[in-house]
Amino acid sequence: MMQATRLFATLTLIAGFATADQALQDKTLVAWVAPANLTQGGGSVLTIDDNQSHFDGIVFGELAEARWMGGSEGFARTQKDQAAFPAETADAKTFVQIAIVYHGNEVTMFRNGEPYAHYTMPNQPRPFGPDAVVLFGKRHLDLQDAQDAFVGRIKDARIYGQPLDRETLAALQPGKVAGNVKPWAWWSFADEGLREKTGRFTDIKLAGDVRIEDGCLVLGGKGATVTTACSDDSGKTVAVPKTWSFSGAVPDEAVRTSRLLRERFIADPYRPTYHFCPPEDMALPGDPNGAFYANGRYHLMYLYNRSGSGFCWGHISSGDLLHWRHHPDAIGPGAGDEGCFSGGAFVDSDGSAYLSYWMLWGSKGIGLAKSSGGDYNAWTKLPENPVIKSTEWGVTEMKDQDGKTFFCGSADPSNIWKKDGRYYILTGSLLVLNKIGRAPDAPLAEQGDRLYLFTSDNLKDWKYLHVFYDRKPEWTDRSEDNMCPSFLPLPADPEGGPPSAKHLLLFISHNKGCQYYVGDYKDDRFTPNNHGRMTWSDNTYFAPEALIDGQGRQIMWAWLTDNPAGEKEKGWSGVYGLPRSLWLGDDGTLRMRPVKELETLRGHEKSWDNLALADGGTNVLVGVRGDACELALEIDAGTAKSCGVKVRASKGGEEETLLYYDADKKELVFDATRSSQGPEGRKIVERAPFALNVGEPLKLRVFVDKSVVEVYANDRQAICRRVFPTRNDSLGVSLFSAGGKAQFKTVKAWEMAPSNPY
Repeated sequence: MMQATRLFATLTLIAGFATADQALQDKTLVAWVAPANLTQGGGSVLTIDDNQSHFDGIVFGELAEARWMGGSEGFARTQKDQAAFPAETADAKTFVQIAIVYHGNEVTMFRNGEPYAHYTMPNQPRPFGPDAVVLFGKRHLDLQDAQDAFVGRIKDARIYGQPLDRETLAALQPGKVAGNVKPWAWWSFADEGLREKTGRFTDIKLAGDVRIEDGCLVLGGKGATVTTACSDDSGKTVAVPKTWSFSGAVPDEAVRTSRLLRERFIADPYRPTYHFCPPEDMALPGDPNGAFYANGRYHLMYLYNRSGSGFCWGHISSGDLLHWRHHPDAIGPGAGDEGCFSGGAFVDSDGSAYLSYWMLWGSKGIGLAKSSGGDYNAWTKLPENPVIKSTEWGVTEMKDQDGKTFFCGSADPSNIWKKDGRYYILTGSLLVLNKIGRAPDAPLAEQGDRLYLFTSDNLKDWKYLHVFYDRKPEWTDRSEDNMCPSFLPLPADPEGGPPSAKHLLLFISHNKGCQYYVGDYKDDRFTPNNHGRMTWSDNTYFAPEALIDGQGRQIMWAWLTDNPAGEKEKGWSGVYGLPRSLWLGDDGTLRMRPVKELETLRGHEKSWDNLALADGGTNVLVGVRGDACELALEIDAGTAKSCGVKVRASKGGEEETLLYYDADKKELVFDATRSSQGPEGRKIVERAPFALNVGEPLKLRVFVDKSVVEVYANDRQAICRRVFPTRNDSLGVSLFSAGGKAQFKTVKAWEMAPSNPY
């Protein structure tokens, strides 16, 4: 179940008319509704009120319990004898379509397209003119009793300026129109939130317990009522702008819909609050790109498919790695290419920054864009682009000194680095692997992951040197490519300082996700000492991007590829893992932990000490906000075969995500097999190699942020995935032990404050 977010206090919608002198008389009111209970009385699902004490509305339980009726002032157009009206039986999870058709003096009511009641009004039909008001919640504007407000959910509500017949009503579906019959006013809460779809009603005021939840308007009763009005005093329909620009006035509708978009995003139960996600549009692919540090600020680009344009690099910057300012897009289609795929960033000694990217589409190659500093708002693509030219998609055909043909990659460039006055860049191997390395008889040197090194004296003319490193088949297999590379010196401390003698090469293989080599960089070649992965069961943790900051820290981000279906309709996609600080351990292997800045988001700390759990024991952490929290646990694993924590857990265990240490297999485990009862999410068990040393306590840090869950173990291992609980009670956090006893020596939990703007 999507979690509700309170929007405002009362909800009443004020409606305008097509023309100033037109009155609405014959009409149809339709709504898909689920009452929260069947004992409530006197609230309205949908009312039209003339602002002069007259109204018609779909009212529930005012005169007879659990009965629908056509409400009106003083029951002037209401059938008071409702003994023959069937009682409603739907529970709070079941939606029914209720319609009231006004045709002359005849009123016909329908439930799910079937006749419900019919009567002749004793009074003439009421016309509703330009000052009319539409309400959800209270049955009319003058109602003083706050208890007489509808309690429940509304999926879709609409008014037709004509009487509809039974067949037409039966064919209607929420979120859709049938045939040529168009609504005169229409609220489809799943795809427009509180925005009225025809553009007729543009002013919105809210009050009471009102929420957007699971694509529905939810009214909590006790006076919860909405108010929207036509901002044009003439009562004419306000057109929804299709396009507008930086010049001229900003359309009122653009302002209103921008506000509604933010409110909808805040109400989205899967949109993280402190993990970065693109502000809107489709980040698929959604690679982090172009990270650099300059003038005290962190800059990060994100790849997304901009509506109406193509693949662009969005640009954000921050002083604290938590709160991001949005800049204009850095690069996108134009100036010689039709879009921009992944790459890196580099800041030269004069403060100029360069973005290296893969030019789209076809046989283009590697492009560079430059910004001379300041806020780095303006970027200019080099006229020499492509500075490394492809001869086909992502591949460059070349000849060696003996005239023999060979192929190197010209896709997904790394960051540029500078050594002894010369510039260096790496290019990725996927398209070369696809061309010549996957055949059963492919030469060993062409199989698996590899990178190609280029150098330049002026950033415009680049010369190919050689393959950058030699792959070891015991570490990676022949199916894996090397793309989205990041190559930087590795500090010896999580807080930065001078670099160690080692370098870190981060990259992805498309089939197995993010991984890395720690090794030696000498004589323009890289020699890996050890290899590790950051995702094991699939490729969820993907497309790494890293920078060195002013303290000397290496900080990385990655895109979480588990995008749910229907993202286009939700208006946004793409989530990044937390920024991780990376450094060299005493044993020469990689260490990792979330950046320390995240601690500033902590609040409402709770702690427990020395919690002993027997085999099969659990301990619920009462009072922990289970959808936006951090946990820190120090555990003596004792005799337990597995011990850890359950998060996003429902009370009955129908949904839960398990994070634990497997003592027998020496693995850190993320079990998502019961994370959701819905179709979304990869319901798998991910296992990362991780062994505790003799006498070493298990130290877990866990971060939960709506649909993102991350677990870190002893600064040596981590797993990050997305989960999509459907139940609104999947907020529990509990400790557990299985196969033996475990002692939870210290447990701390914090609520995490939101850092995303919406």
